[in-house]
Amino acid sequence: MHRRIRKGVLVAGGVYLASSVAIAAWLMPTGRETPPVSFAPPRDKPVWGRETPADVRTLALRQARVWMPADPAAVDFEANPPDPNGLLSQPIVRCRYLDGPVRGTTPKFDCVLPDGEVVKVKYGRNPEIHAELAATRLLAALGFGADRTYLVSRLRCYGCVRTPFYTTRVLDYVHAREVVSRSVPEDSYTDFEWVAVERRLDGAEIEVEGEDGWAWYELDPIDPARGANRAERDALRLAAMLLAHWDNKAANQRLLCLSPSSPGTACARPFAYAHDLGATFGPKKVDFEQWRDTPVWADASQCLVSMRQFPYHGGTFPDTRISEAGRQLLVRQLSALTERHAVALFTGARFPEFNGRGAEDGDANAWARALLEKAHQIASAGPCAE
Repeated sequence: MHRRIRKGVLVAGGVYLASSVAIAAWLMPTGRETPPVSFAPPRDKPVWGRETPADVRTLALRQARVWMPADPAAVDFEANPPDPNGLLSQPIVRCRYLDGPVRGTTPKFDCVLPDGEVVKVKYGRNPEIHAELAATRLLAALGFGADRTYLVSRLRCYGCVRTPFYTTRVLDYVHAREVVSRSVPEDSYTDFEWVAVERRLDGAEIEVEGEDGWAWYELDPIDPARGANRAERDALRLAAMLLAHWDNKAANQRLLCLSPSSPGTACARPFAYAHDLGATFGPKKVDFEQWRDTPVWADASQCLVSMRQFPYHGGTFPDTRISEAGRQLLVRQLSALTERHAVALFTGARFPEFNGRGAEDGDANAWARALLEKAHQIASAGPCAE
């Protein structure tokens, strides 16, 4: 009896071990490249100082800008943003996997480019890739801040297992990440197709312990004499409504210092912008029918906007009455966009390939018509109160 139990345990253990070995072997990178690419050490992101006093952060937010003049008509929405060092314009973009904590719920990882720059890579069948490409390009074209997001057809990640995001989560759960990481050869790689690579907007992030980013209700106290006026703040709110930026917790916005000066002191040029825009064009992240059918205004006659109908009941975005100057500012910017621009925006972000459900609810022309209809909703409202 005991022998049979012991034998059964041994057999089960052998099956488990064999399965584990097989899974580990399948996860290992399949490519090798000799000689391996040389990578500089990862550069730290510019930070205004982790010990920044809370009052410095408060002052920066009170004096923050949110908009700069821009010409949307001059933008090529199908093209990637400018690539100063050319590293994201190669036929094969090469980077080295940077181990770190797993955050969020969508497949992504940090990677080091050959010059040491750290970028974020989103991969797989991931709607956030398409949402972030379109949302960042549109906001930047309208004059608001946005990270620079590049669509890369082929990225070669050295030190990457096949599915780094989910694999790392599982390895952390069983406390085996370090063991597996050491077993990945230096010259091995995994290729990923059609990924989004994110470069952060230039500037030093103003960080205060316990204060990550900024909430939308914190726009109200901005001093118009030193920072964004009400028109600019309201135009940003309207742009967020147009995109359906419902996942607007403070960590998904950033406060930067754009001017070089001593960390820990007052920042001369603070700038606030929406950073994580993956949960847009929905609210279920790139959902054509829901996005098309969700109006910009809660009450167009009162110029009232609200995100209460979205997940989290609006999050940090309070119900707001938009000023006429704010409405007019966004109308002027949106009016520069033609149907050609709108189609290029969604074509460049590969929306048809992701949805693929026919002209009525998936192709770039349908998305473009919905965008222009939302722009019309903004233009036809009002006049709003000042």
